[in-house]
Amino acid sequence: MQTLTLLGATGSIGRSTLEVVALHPERYRIFALSAHRNVPLLAQQCVRFDARYAVVSHAQEAEQLHRLLRQQPVPVLTEVLVGAQALCTVASHPQVDTVMAAIVGAAGLPSTLAAAQAGKRILLANKEALVMSGSLLMQTVHHHGATLLPVDSEHNAVVQSLPATPGALQAKGVARIILTASGGPFLHHPLSALAQVTPAQACKHPNWSMGQKISVDSATMMNKGLELIEACWLFDARPEQVDILIHPQSIIHSLVSYVDGSVLAQLGNPDMRTPIAHALAWPERITAGVAALDLTAVAALHFLPLDLERFPAVRLATEAMNRGGTSPAILNAANEVAVEAFLQGRLRFDQIAQVNEQVLAQLSPTAADTLQQILAADDLARQQALQQMARMSAA
Repeated sequence: MQTLTLLGATGSIGRSTLEVVALHPERYRIFALSAHRNVPLLAQQCVRFDARYAVVSHAQEAEQLHRLLRQQPVPVLTEVLVGAQALCTVASHPQVDTVMAAIVGAAGLPSTLAAAQAGKRILLANKEALVMSGSLLMQTVHHHGATLLPVDSEHNAVVQSLPATPGALQAKGVARIILTASGGPFLHHPLSALAQVTPAQACKHPNWSMGQKISVDSATMMNKGLELIEACWLFDARPEQVDILIHPQSIIHSLVSYVDGSVLAQLGNPDMRTPIAHALAWPERITAGVAALDLTAVAALHFLPLDLERFPAVRLATEAMNRGGTSPAILNAANEVAVEAFLQGRLRFDQIAQVNEQVLAQLSPTAADTLQQILAADDLARQQALQQMARMSAA
């Protein structure tokens, strides 16, 4: 029986995780759940999974959650906690074995680090935590004996395609890691028309059901840029050892190319319950509630090279990783601000990459050895992104 804290329980990853957990009540027990805004769903989850703790962002949400739990026909013993420190508390609690880190964006970094410092088994769905603090997080994981398992379908596929033996990529005979990308909703959209893209169009992914922020990142391909940085830290790879291949069907989730000419791939239907189940049970396998892949129905697999003119975000991510220090954190922060502005109608879709590029060029990287240094760079980049957007608006 594993005791699980689920950070980001009401998002798409959180909901999918609870679906897998519900299939295996003999293996998993929910200790704590957290949510940012969707309090009604969090209340339902607390009742369904008998969570000991629930964490929300603000006192207003806590009052709402208290009220909803009191309205249940039977007593609910869930204790409601508030704020970022509470997230760290439930992530590092002695009774917790496993932490699903599924909070979107930089907000998920402190609690992920807290879980690592407590030596937990971390299922990492928050790519931004590793992007921002790659060296610090990996050192913390190793120093405190934590286990870090990626939940992103691409990195999870790489884990499944690599030998289980420890060691560097070269020692394993690995030539390249190949991350696949669907290309998002605008793969064949005229470049001249990208300025007119609406948030609703950007959030309509052809294959995956995801939250708004990651859907926009998929449309700009920033998600793939962040995944390139994440892959470098997870697998001790250099940016030039990681390729990105457009695969619109999202059937092959990633590949590993070996020096002998072999290429191993992980295939499956585009359903996040598969990598979630793999990470939950690793090194075992459990059912995920996902239909088996029917290759006769797929019939053919299609691939395209990456177009950096259409998707400059990948180039920016490569530059940030090569520059090192706080550069990935700077890029991530600028992107979070730009995406939020786009979703609110204050920035054009094609201007997201422009803001990211300007902020990355304007801010020099500094050391990223402590959480304080990383969060300072994050804050500065957000201010710079807001200033850049103001200049663009005035122009």
